[in-house]
Amino acid sequence: MSSCVFCKIASGEIASQILYQDEKLIAFRDINPVSPVHVLIIPKEHVSSLNDVNDFSLVSGLVERAVILARELGLENGYRLVVNTGNDGGQSVEHLHVHLLGGRNLAWPPG
Repeated sequence: MSSCVFCKIASGEIASQILYQDEKLIAFRDINPVSPVHVLIIPKEHVSSLNDVNDFSLVSGLVERAVILARELGLENGYRLVVNTGNDGGQSVEHLHVHLLGGRNLAWPPG
């Protein structure tokens, strides 16, 4: 999708601090972090939200990469994975993404 900021990051049109990428996904640091570690993991293919997922192996791949990154980033004390879906869910970019948050004590409830 040509106007999607995450598609532009995935294609290299917009620079980002990439931590990982392969043929299906890319992980990069959030430009407005809410915790010391704030990484976004997205599919390279445009999928608007969880509501539009047809192949759930895509979701498991995003979560798998998040767990691997959490280990690599030293988040052994804990971390949080967040997937916002739709307006009421707080989704601000209409491209499926997983937030990996950590590096501090994360309070509950989150919102």
